[in-house]
Amino acid sequence: MSETRRAWAFLAVAITSEILATVFLGRTEQFTRPLLTAAVLCGYVVSFTCMAQALRALPVSLAYALWSGIGTASVAVIGIAFLGEGLSGWKVLGLVLIIAGVVVLNLRQSGPEVREAVSRPGARSPAPPSRN
Repeated sequence: MSETRRAWAFLAVAITSEILATVFLGRTEQFTRPLLTAAVLCGYVVSFTCMAQALRALPVSLAYALWSGIGTASVAVIGIAFLGEGLSGWKVLGLVLIIAGVVVLNLRQSGPEVREAVSRPGARSPAPPSRN
């Protein structure tokens, strides 16, 4: 598996484990239920560990935008669909703005220099262009 594919796989696991940990966070009843508390803490440890691995090959702005945006939107949808949270126009607007923000941030990352940097093992995101 290439370094880039491995990074995307790590990012997917980071997002998934963060979503699961967040969804179950409320069920820990302020950390008084030891097994659920341990599961939530493990979920966050897995998430941050996998995010750190993903950042070895992906630009931090791209990875974090996806991690936080997908995580936030997914938890909101899960809350509405399964946890009895209400749906309002404001909530829908917030979700649309989160998704739009992630899309806009990712459009900035689509240049050939970023694709080239991401495809090299151990690469970091390129320096921003000078404004001379």
